[in-house]
Amino acid sequence: MANQLTSIPESTEVRQARREARLSIVVPCYNEQEVLPETVARLKDLLDRLIVRDKVAGGSHVVFVDDGSRDRTWELVREFNAGDPRIRGVKLSSNRGHQIALIAGLFAADGDAVVSIDADLQDDVAAIESMVDEYLAGRDVVYGVRRRRDTDTMFKKASAESYYRMLGMLGVKVVYNHADFRLLSRRALEALKQYSEVNLFIRGIVPLLGFPSTTVYYERHERFAGESKYPFRKMLALAVDGVTSFTAFPLRLIALLGTAVSLLSVAMVVWVLWIRLYSGLAIPGWASSVIPIYFLGGVQLLSIGVLGEYVAKLYFEAKRRPRYFIEEQL
Repeated sequence: MANQLTSIPESTEVRQARREARLSIVVPCYNEQEVLPETVARLKDLLDRLIVRDKVAGGSHVVFVDDGSRDRTWELVREFNAGDPRIRGVKLSSNRGHQIALIAGLFAADGDAVVSIDADLQDDVAAIESMVDEYLAGRDVVYGVRRRRDTDTMFKKASAESYYRMLGMLGVKVVYNHADFRLLSRRALEALKQYSEVNLFIRGIVPLLGFPSTTVYYERHERFAGESKYPFRKMLALAVDGVTSFTAFPLRLIALLGTAVSLLSVAMVVWVLWIRLYSGLAIPGWASSVIPIYFLGGVQLLSIGVLGEYVAKLYFEAKRRPRYFIEEQL
């Protein structure tokens, strides 16, 4: 859970610096040509309001990150950039996935405060002003948290809420019902840069930063246009990363399971001997071979799979390959 702070002592100079802060809004994009014009219009209108209300400085801007789109997404970013320098762009050389695109945009942004939001307009753009207010009040991390999941299917709602609860039970620090809609101060972002792992689960890393934080609640909308670029396969992969990147509990569970199987095997031996010696109901060879084969085979396959997931992560981390390459930057 985010830390709810009532007062944060800061010097007058620090408070004044926050008043003069430039805001960067980072928007990862993958095949978003249908929604992009509306997203640009809403974010530009938001920046205008924040500047007029003297909440952010005039150099505030939006950074669109093209994650190897195959449609006209980058062409549109170019056009918007030509018409308004506040619209910036980062084009990755290939599709690297949402988390990599997001981190590329965060690291490319040079604002004093950086907000990340998806391009599909499901997250409420108006909530960014409340995030900025919390930033001006002294928070370094502001989480955007949906009030409810009315726009999700029954399956997605149940699976997502169960997943967040499971992460909490495993000791992973995550903010319930928070995805990647958040504000980071410059010092929080500089701290985030020190996390160099390739297998990224940003919503699990940010709570580890430990800076003053709070939450802003908002209503999540239907997607404005286009189709979701996050199918079940990608959601499942992200869920696995969330578990294996932040806890060794599955490995400990294997050890516990091995102990339980050993005890059960001893009990089964005792049971088989009792049946064999004290009753005539035993079917020769069945209980002593079939049951252990199926049971132990299933446990071994499951254990190998979990171990393989951790070994694969070690493999990718040990190679230290670059996360991404920037092909073009506006």
